Amino acid sequence: MRFLIILALALSTSIASASNDWSSLPKKKQTSLALYMTPEQAYTTMKTDSENALFVDVRTREEVNFLGMPTVADANIPYMKLNEWFSWNTKKKNFKMEVNSDFADDIADKVASKQLDKSGKIIFICRSGSRSAKAADLLAKLGYTNVYSVTEGYEGDKSKKGASKGQRVVNGWKNASLPWSYKLVKAKMYNVGG
Repeated sequence: MRFLIILALALSTSIASASNDWSSLPKKKQTSLALYMTPEQAYTTMKTDSENALFVDVRTREEVNFLGMPTVADANIPYMKLNEWFSWNTKKKNFKMEVNSDFADDIADKVASKQLDKSGKIIFICRSGSRSAKAADLLAKLGYTNVYSVTEGYEGDKSKKGASKGQRVVNGWKNASLPWSYKLVKAKMYNVGG
């Protein structure tokens, strides 16, 4: 039975990759390495080859706490954090975010803990594919060569019309019914002491 599930996932992944035209990605989701995955492809990778890949949720701790996290993710390491003073972003009408200055070092530690190197497969997921692309670009600048961005993210893209206009119901990890949970694993969480 397990073999049939893996085979079905592999077939769906190859179909998904054949139908994905990565060249049509919005600019904010493109990366310098041009390595991308769908949520299904990331899931299949972690189910079939997790010892050779690192899967990191780069959303904030607040997002992970209130929205849950993919169960197959190795860790949550935020690429960006809320500004410590909760400064307001007038243009976006929300709180300002800033790049996590420890991100690269924290990723290097996780890469080493999985006995990978800068050529090892690293997969990033964020809410909808923009922050994961920026995180991938940062690692590319640091010499990592095999960094993937999950283009649809955890929650997916916003619907542009209909009753669901503005809601994240188009695609993404959760909308693909891939495994996730509100119950977080302490060892996977960012900077959780004792």
